Amino acid sequence: MADLILKDVGKSYGGTVEVLKNIDLDIKQGELIVFVGPSGCGKSTLLRMIAGLEKITDGTLEIDGVLVNDVPPSERGIAMVFQSYALYPHMTVYDNMAFALRLAKKADAEIKEAVSAAADKLQLTEYLDRLPKALSGGQRQRVAIGRSIVRDPKVYLFDEPLSNLDAALRVATRIQIAQLKEQMPDSTMIYVTHDQVEAMTLASRIVVLANKGVAQVGTPLELYERPNSEFVAQFIGSPAMCLLDGEIIETGERTRVQIDGEGIAVSNIPSRPDDMGKRVRVGIRPEDFVETEGDSIYDGRVDYVEALGELTILYFEARENGDQVLAKLPGIHSEVRGQEVKLTADPAKVHVFMDGISLLYR
Repeated sequence: MADLILKDVGKSYGGTVEVLKNIDLDIKQGELIVFVGPSGCGKSTLLRMIAGLEKITDGTLEIDGVLVNDVPPSERGIAMVFQSYALYPHMTVYDNMAFALRLAKKADAEIKEAVSAAADKLQLTEYLDRLPKALSGGQRQRVAIGRSIVRDPKVYLFDEPLSNLDAALRVATRIQIAQLKEQMPDSTMIYVTHDQVEAMTLASRIVVLANKGVAQVGTPLELYERPNSEFVAQFIGSPAMCLLDGEIIETGERTRVQIDGEGIAVSNIPSRPDDMGKRVRVGIRPEDFVETEGDSIYDGRVDYVEALGELTILYFEARENGDQVLAKLPGIHSEVRGQEVKLTADPAKVHVFMDGISLLYR
């Protein structure tokens, strides 16, 4: 198992098309790091650079203290699980998992021990004699993971491994990956996904990629509770954080913002005296809104209701600037469609952004 250090890593094609730049990451042994970001942000490209499948244009990559920029993929001590299962259809589960070890000319007893141990971790023991066509999608993906485990690599790389599964299988397989990581606490894993739930539930730390670089790195709760920018605030969390334009009317330990055409938002995020009168955007997550009969931050007419049983999502009529406010309230509120609803939020849950950056990170 190993640490990974990326220093000022960049990737460009033909010297003109820049995909990634200035990537600095220090990944410790035993971490499960998740790369997330919008489509085309370069998360899979970065993973393939670590694997050696894409050449690093700028910067350096070290695995376990060794510079590997020019080391072939087969010699980096990595194992990669792809989006497609890529199993050999004519081979049994056992033979698929044993294939790489046979290529390496390992002894039969060693192969059997490694495959049996991996199958036990992944609950595949009873399927070892089956062909892939006799397995479900989730079972096939676990075989692909098992094929990596038997090699005992320094680093495991997962490139959107659950994206081909249906919703129920995604949940089940995600839990199994989390349990697998608990059984392998010293294993270093890097996981690429576009699914926020996967990122929030699996990651030791999340790396949010945007604008060819790293937007923010932190634990799932750090990114959820203390996003450094509007981009991260809206990318992490579902539904996305609501943003309301306003002007600072009081500075200090607490910041008060007059929302355009609405009420006053109070935030526990401190501000400077020279921030008085500056334009900002107040961010509130839909699940942090609460109904109120008193002073409100936002007062709007409910345009649409999604009643999900344990909670209800209220969609308010779009504001003049096109922004739409959502509120995620516990319980059933289907009767409020077409009605005016007043919302407020705990000051500890109110974010303030100036020029796209949180006041916490200036």
